[in-house]
Amino acid sequence: MSRIVILGSGAWGTAIALSLHRRGGHQLALWAHSPEFAQEIIDARENTLFLPGFPIPAEIAITGDCAAVAEAEIVVSVVPSEFLRPTLARIRPHLHSGQIILNATKGVEDRTFLRMTEVIAASLAECNLALPIGALSGPSFALEVAQGQPTAVTVAFADPAIAARIQHEFSSESLRLYTSTDVIGVELGGALKNVIAIAAGVAAGAGLGHNSAAALITRGIAEITRLAVACGARRETLAGLSGLGDLVLTCTGSLSRNRTVGEALGQGRSLPEILGSLGGKVAEGVLTTRAVLGLARRHNIEMPITEQMEQILNEGKNPREAIKALMLRPGKHEH
Repeated sequence: MSRIVILGSGAWGTAIALSLHRRGGHQLALWAHSPEFAQEIIDARENTLFLPGFPIPAEIAITGDCAAVAEAEIVVSVVPSEFLRPTLARIRPHLHSGQIILNATKGVEDRTFLRMTEVIAASLAECNLALPIGALSGPSFALEVAQGQPTAVTVAFADPAIAARIQHEFSSESLRLYTSTDVIGVELGGALKNVIAIAAGVAAGAGLGHNSAAALITRGIAEITRLAVACGARRETLAGLSGLGDLVLTCTGSLSRNRTVGEALGQGRSLPEILGSLGGKVAEGVLTTRAVLGLARRHNIEMPITEQMEQILNEGKNPREAIKALMLRPGKHEH
């Protein structure tokens, strides 16, 4: 039995807790950002705000107490990227050697352009603590994981033995984990696909047809791979579950928040209105877009789709004009 704490009680964190409970053999706790929200979940025995319709078994402890992480052998971080650093400052006094941290958030930090595992490592370094930190990513809608639908994802740690341990602890009849040592590739594939998913949504919302969606997905994976490889990732990782697999799901699936945001933009709705309609849920691609461009400029990597999404999201560019700008770029050789 492992003692596991899931940091973040959004849809994905709740779904991971439910999946681990179905697997059995663990002592589980789901940590909420505030005692008040934890109490709401306890009272309802359901996450009515982020994942309604799924009773949370009594065996899953719900807590808003930061000290809960002290008992954990494995800490799973599912905190949205913009809140990760302040959350780590709160729980850091309770972390200690011997623990494993698994990041399941798909994002890049604004301004610093750091991946989530890098943010975690930097935060721990402030108290001279070094723990193994890895990433979990792949094509995985929270709703379907909560339902127990068959899902395959990738877990990456620099140490393959730790990746194998997480694979063993998390795998079940409905969740299959593949291991990797390419933390950079797994993380960036999961983060960057959210930006391309917004573009796919824009094309759908503007009624531009299936051809444009296929082009965006295909050129999107090329864009993602260029940057990931420049950052130290392995090219083959981006052809796997955490790259192409996650990209296809997020660009085409109706449950994708990022695609939903893009679709609404393509229909002419304003970004503040769209984000307000999400009911507190986070579309990571909105914040990730600017951070990704900063990272790309640091490595001198061209990312035309991401650049157009940045102009739509933050400069008010007409979505149809953005797609037109992509089509009118100078001709290129494909490979």
